[in-house]
Amino acid sequence: MRCREVDELWDDVRGECKASLKEAVDHHLRACPPCQDLYEEYEGVAYCLSCLPQPEPGCDLTKRVVEHIAQLKHKQRATPIELTSVTTPLGCLYVGFKGRRIAYIGIDTGAPITDVCKRVEARLRRTVVSAEAPPWLRETLETFFTTWRVDDALVDIEDLTPFEQAALRAAAQIPPGEVRSYAWVASQIGRPRAARAVGQAMARNPLPLLFPCHRVVDSSGALHNYGYGVEMKARILQMEGYHPER
Repeated sequence: MRCREVDELWDDVRGECKASLKEAVDHHLRACPPCQDLYEEYEGVAYCLSCLPQPEPGCDLTKRVVEHIAQLKHKQRATPIELTSVTTPLGCLYVGFKGRRIAYIGIDTGAPITDVCKRVEARLRRTVVSAEAPPWLRETLETFFTTWRVDDALVDIEDLTPFEQAALRAAAQIPPGEVRSYAWVASQIGRPRAARAVGQAMARNPLPLLFPCHRVVDSSGALHNYGYGVEMKARILQMEGYHPER
């Protein structure tokens, strides 16, 4: 499957289609960073649209959506993200922090650091500057990979929407080594019909591991998608002690 085919099929894949088609697209995405970036953009727009209130009768919804996207694109927050790299039991992680709070985590996939910085800036709408890893950050990650938990005071998700924050906090209630469904998360936050939006929030999670989207699976128990591939999702769960039912 080629990039152009994935682009043309995207609306079909987001809706109802054959499982084999979804699997083919997923396979392509895992090996194609440019298409991964497009995926993030498409899902981001879809998520924003799903969160819009019902339009008033007679309003120009298209104009309002375009204006809103333009505002988001040009809005930059003041405090920058300090980005560093840390070696962990999972491999090298890129970690972004503000003050004494972690705001971004990304697993090193070999992409150029410039691409990583662009991804962080686009997701959090903050400039990114390089930094050394302070002792408190290294200690926090060492503790996390021992307990698989993190002190809430050491993480920062204030740049996310209220829905995204609620979904991630619900995911953080899933015990290490266990999984729950997207529908379970939706129910926990009082939005039982928003399982699809929960999936989008998990896909855009800027703090994987610390807010464990890897513990969220589909209703059948299948691991489903993960930004770093299903194999990585299975590896993290295995490290936590997860044993899938046979």
